[in-house]
Amino acid sequence: MTEVHYHCGYVAIIGRPNTGKSTLLNRVLGQKISITSNKPQTTRHRILGIHTSENAQVLYVDTPGLQAEARSAINRYMNRTASNVLHDVNVILFMVEAMVWGHEDEQVLKRIKDCSVPVVLVINKVDKIKNKEQLMPFLQKLSAMYDYSEIIPLSASKGDNVDMLENKVETLLPANPPMYPEDQVTDKSMRFIVAEIIREKLMRRLYKELPYSLTVEIELYEEENDKVLIHAIIWVERESQKGIVIGKKGEGLKSVGTQARQDIQKILGVKVVLKLWTKVRGGWSDDERHLRSFGYTDD
Repeated sequence: MTEVHYHCGYVAIIGRPNTGKSTLLNRVLGQKISITSNKPQTTRHRILGIHTSENAQVLYVDTPGLQAEARSAINRYMNRTASNVLHDVNVILFMVEAMVWGHEDEQVLKRIKDCSVPVVLVINKVDKIKNKEQLMPFLQKLSAMYDYSEIIPLSASKGDNVDMLENKVETLLPANPPMYPEDQVTDKSMRFIVAEIIREKLMRRLYKELPYSLTVEIELYEEENDKVLIHAIIWVERESQKGIVIGKKGEGLKSVGTQARQDIQKILGVKVVLKLWTKVRGGWSDDERHLRSFGYTDD
């Protein structure tokens, strides 16, 4: 692996919210590292996914979706996180949704034009296009906007053409030895991954507005012989939101806990005892101090 012909480098997956960036990362890695849902703001942090092959080690960086309007502190944090990544990578994957181009996509492209690294335009969700002939004019329109290294239509959810993207990425990376052990898939701790899994289950279950008013903090993560004990706090901003999370007779919280525990057990391969509590911290999402205490830092 240390020969000069080996390639290693960072690849940013960038785009507006809900284009399938996390789905693509999970597909490439062959396992779930970045949480997914059909709601914007699902990815809030920079997530590193490490894919090691015989010829290359690709360090994929999944980013929060860039938002045209960032009114709250957490929105501004996510935009900073995504923007900062652009200047520290070797390749950029600019992800858009097939047959969809809007103001937020234009704003992302504007930021990309300030970068000097190769950019691959990834057209996702092509499996949803009934008339494939409509795709060519869309590709021609986008290709005229920027000199992309490659334009690759694919389906991240089904895996169509993902191997083509991986092969192209490897050719764009510099000649370097691997930076991580070949069996490592992320730099995130299990505490972080567990908190994200719980938040994913909440986002998929709850009302349209509420997911953006909650975050998850791991209070205890303890390994005991053949099991792992986890205590997690779900923080919301208002007392009324607490009731929504808990649900009627506690069914909401119970369902989230069951689904999260099953996912965590699949990753760890041991029994998991997961206990959840819901607490209120008013205005946490628009308070820089609270954000830092919950791990939303620019480090």
